Amino acid sequence: MKAVLAPITAEDLPAVSGFLRRELNPRVQELEWTQALRVPWDVPQPNHGFFLTEGERVVGAYLAYYSERRVGSDTLQVCNLGAWCVLDSHRHQGLRLLTTLLKQPGYEFTDFSPSGNVIALNRKLKFTDLDTTTSLVPAVPLPGRRGVRVSSRPDVLDSVLQGEERDLYADHRAAAAARHVVLSTGSEHCYVVARKDTRKGVRAFASVLYASNPELLRRHAPRLATHLLRQHGAAATLIEHRVAGGPPVGSRRLSRSRPKMLRSDALDPARVDYLYSELTCLEW
Repeated sequence: MKAVLAPITAEDLPAVSGFLRRELNPRVQELEWTQALRVPWDVPQPNHGFFLTEGERVVGAYLAYYSERRVGSDTLQVCNLGAWCVLDSHRHQGLRLLTTLLKQPGYEFTDFSPSGNVIALNRKLKFTDLDTTTSLVPAVPLPGRRGVRVSSRPDVLDSVLQGEERDLYADHRAAAAARHVVLSTGSEHCYVVARKDTRKGVRAFASVLYASNPELLRRHAPRLATHLLRQHGAAATLIEHRVAGGPPVGSRRLSRSRPKMLRSDALDPARVDYLYSELTCLEW
C-alpha cells in the first residue's frame, strides 16, 4: 500500500517527533525534536517538512527549516533540509519526501548534515558541495592575555553587538544548539556562533557555525578554543577555512571534513553560513 504524503503541521509535530526518537536518534527526546522545529526566528513557515503515514502510523519524515536571508538588496527564501528517516519497509517511497520538498517554488536549498547515500543523491539533484576544509584547534588552558577578551555573558553580548550582529543574536539566542561568544581586542570584535559536536562517538568538540570577523577569529582561535573548553567542555574546536578566511592560528588541518551542500543560483557558496538551520536548533 502506498503511504500518504503530507506536510508536517504544528499538530503533527508530536507524532513525527516520537517517530524520530524511536527510529532515528533515541538520545534526542521527543520534546527536543519538537522545539527544534519551532524555530526562534520570525519567518513564514509553509510546513516543518513532509512525512509519510500508513493509517495512523508515521513511516517516514524529512524535516525542513525555513528562513529569509538578505543578500545585497534581495531577500531570499531559504529551506534548510534537516533529518530524514524512513522505515526500511517503506524505503522505496522515501525519495518522494525529498522531491516534494525540492519542488516547492521560490526557495534556495541547503543541506548541512548529509550522510551516506544522501550525498550522491543530492549531487544527482543538482546540489553542489561547499568547501568544508576544516582545521582543529586544540583547547589548552591558556593564561589571560591583556587586550584580548572572550565572553559568553549575555550582558557583554548585548553591549558589544550592533546592527546585523545584534539581529542575528536576537534570532538565535534561544536556539537550543547555538553557543554565543564575543571575541574582543582593541576596537575590534568578532561575534561567534558555535555548537557542541560529536566526532567518532565522542561528544567533546565545538564547531564554529558563524564568525562576523573572520580575520580576528583566525588570529585568536586558540583563545576561543580555551573559552569553549572552560564553558562547554570542548576539548577542541573545529573551524572551516571558509568560515575563518583561511587556516586558524595554532591549528592542524583535518584529512577529511564533513560534507555540506547547496542548491542555489542566488547564494554565493563562499558566503553561505550555518545560521538559521538544523545546526543551530538541534543538539544530537
